[in-house]
Amino acid sequence: MRDHRQVLIVAGEASADLHGANLVRAMRPLCPGLRVCGVGGENMREAGVKILVPSSDMAVVGLTEVLERFRTIFRAARRLKEILKTRHPDLLILMDYPDFNIHMARTARRLGVPVLYYISPQVWAWRRGRVKKIARRVNRMAVILPFEEDFYRERGVSVDYVGHPLLDAFESSGYGGRSGSVRQDRHRTRTGPAETQGPVVGLVPGSRREEIRSMLPVMLRAVEILKTRYPHIRCVLPLARTLTPRFLDPFMAGSSLDIEVRRGDIYGALDQCRVALVTSGTATLDTAIMEVPMVIVYRVTPLSYRVGKILIKTSFIGLANLVAGERVAPELIQHEVTPERLASEALRLIEDGDLRERTIGKLRRIKDLLGKGGASERTARIAAEMMRC
Repeated sequence: MRDHRQVLIVAGEASADLHGANLVRAMRPLCPGLRVCGVGGENMREAGVKILVPSSDMAVVGLTEVLERFRTIFRAARRLKEILKTRHPDLLILMDYPDFNIHMARTARRLGVPVLYYISPQVWAWRRGRVKKIARRVNRMAVILPFEEDFYRERGVSVDYVGHPLLDAFESSGYGGRSGSVRQDRHRTRTGPAETQGPVVGLVPGSRREEIRSMLPVMLRAVEILKTRYPHIRCVLPLARTLTPRFLDPFMAGSSLDIEVRRGDIYGALDQCRVALVTSGTATLDTAIMEVPMVIVYRVTPLSYRVGKILIKTSFIGLANLVAGERVAPELIQHEVTPERLASEALRLIEDGDLRERTIGKLRRIKDLLGKGGASERTARIAAEMMRC
């Protein structure tokens, strides 16, 4: 047996990069001399992971977008399979990114490499048949949403509910101890011709390039509409660390809006906001735990949308609404995503005091449903147990 443990980890999204970094840090005290390589971003690199493929090269949304990046994804899969065969790591850790990762689990299983799947793919929402493959190929699941544990256990998968890692990131950000009601009161604004300060609007277009290209222009146009009512309106845009501010230049060019870009600081950005425009994904949960009323938007290519309508079996698109079990935040999907609709929904959340209070109360409940934190440590213990550290 080696005197140190080797782990291959695959985090194909910006949010998984952050959670992967926290997981690796939690694993190190349990497995001295741990060596980790794989797919990830800046956060994982800072945690000591040798990045073989940047997650920014892998992040896609929708069927047609996957086809456009097929060559890059194929090369990444070939490289990781070679590592599984030649180095035979002590553990393969997979994080979300379902089709790619379920395929990697198959190779690992054939080679006798144990597989831990942390942050479940949303098989409970669409293409439920994939759970059979997971049951055959994955040794342990560490799930982060409360309803996922029963879903997998009922289907014969060895599963542990570890809580949501966003709460760990939230607490370590320095914003965890703040009162949401105090934050909302601080950013409450007046309406009418005498106002000198406008509301702050969060622009959260996503962490993938395709999402930003699709969603940021319509978000900017929506705020331009709001600016006719609030001349001093301001925007803050949290940018994933997998992207650089330069990527935003073509979208910002010619805009008269006051926009502050905060790279890798979603909680600091949301802390300023009275309302947020958020692309469906993990960021809806970030926004919920910051207790900021939001409008959720989702738009993909027409082909991806048609396929999704057939396959998706949930009542809501946004994770915040899914966890709550009700429509806490309005959802605009595909053709509904227009500047006018987005501005109209945001205006209601800015000005309707009763609606705001009800919404903020429901957002607090979402935070409670996500658990008490400690997901990274719990998952690290599972990984250490699987590797017999």
